Amino acid sequence: MSTQLTAEVEVPQALLEAIASLPTAREVAHCGTTFTASPFDIYATCPACRTRLKLRSFGAVAEIQDVFDAVFAWMNQPGAAEVAQKRREEIAEDTD
Repeated sequence: MSTQLTAEVEVPQALLEAIASLPTAREVAHCGTTFTASPFDIYATCPACRTRLKLRSFGAVAEIQDVFDAVFAWMNQPGAAEVAQKRREEIAEDTD
């Protein structure tokens, strides 16, 4: 049985730290109003003026949210959610 992953990729420590410290909400300021949105939202609507705001660039430069999007896409495959949940439980036990 092979234990090799399909690709070897060097993951910078700074990326791991950025992922670990990503907040669960982002603060958005528009037209004198401040509100919160998910850090993964592409768009948000200002509750004061109802303007739709673009929150992510989707430009030539990858953002930390793009890493999460790749993981979320991976989790859409059959069996991935169960594997991820098992690892989340192991991580939670390790921090206790």
